[in-house]
Amino acid sequence: MTSATAFAEALAGGPLVLDGGMSNQLESAGHDLGDELWSARLLAERPEAITEAHLAYFEAGADVAITASYQATFEGFAGRGIGRERAAGLLALSVELAREAARRAGTGRPLWVAASVGPYGAMLADGSEYRGRYGLSVSELERFHRPRLEVLAGAGPDVLALETVPDADEARALVRAVRGLGVPAWLSYSVAGGRTRAGQSLEEAFAVAAEADEVIAVGVNCCAPGDVGAAVSTAVRVTGKPVVVYPNSGEVWDAAARAWRGRSTFGPAQVRGWHEAGARLLGGCCRVGPSAIQGIAGALRG
Repeated sequence: MTSATAFAEALAGGPLVLDGGMSNQLESAGHDLGDELWSARLLAERPEAITEAHLAYFEAGADVAITASYQATFEGFAGRGIGRERAAGLLALSVELAREAARRAGTGRPLWVAASVGPYGAMLADGSEYRGRYGLSVSELERFHRPRLEVLAGAGPDVLALETVPDADEARALVRAVRGLGVPAWLSYSVAGGRTRAGQSLEEAFAVAAEADEVIAVGVNCCAPGDVGAAVSTAVRVTGKPVVVYPNSGEVWDAAARAWRGRSTFGPAQVRGWHEAGARLLGGCCRVGPSAIQGIAGALRG
């Protein structure tokens, strides 16, 4: 049995607890992520810091670590003078670092690695990952995503996390790009007010993956907790697949002040409701740290 097959079987038995935000965990450890590569910069400069961040989440109760490759692309690395061969090595390293954290954790339960694949807009680092509509065709987006998907799949993750996708057109490109890689994927949209960030209905968005055998779960991430419930019910109705959810804390980013405002509105009681509605992979995204993941694990494991 391959690790990918084993992961799919574990998902069917669910629930599985995802980790929380990589960036907030790295920042809390004192690392500056203030450049266009974001956490991917540390793949080249401080890989041990990434292992330690994964380890903190495994020790808090996470079953799945999402790699630090969200903003890692050949184009983004090239902008920092990193050639294609070295960039491919850094993409593969992101999977190895998560595996190393799993080995160190020694939890006695199976631990899994999801290779993060962020949207095209993450490479642009201009906020368009929360808008979509880049002016590129589905074929052009597929050509952008396929090379790094091939490298990440070759590094041996248990699943590919096609995450924070703002646009159903980009989802179509990603679904095409994962064909034939031999690694299952989940597809997770960034949403607001019951629609994708690009404005499509969730019915249209989830339908993209309904007939794709490679996509074993669909859902939402990097959204307000209040947007999750309706997304879970829609995903179940449209696709019949297990649902993945990992929202932000509920705090709001003030771009002008470059600071988070408000308070967390994300708690274990919501997680139990999402699980009862059909979510099988549950965790957190921005501003959700190990203590919150510990609460989620406790809620789901009784």
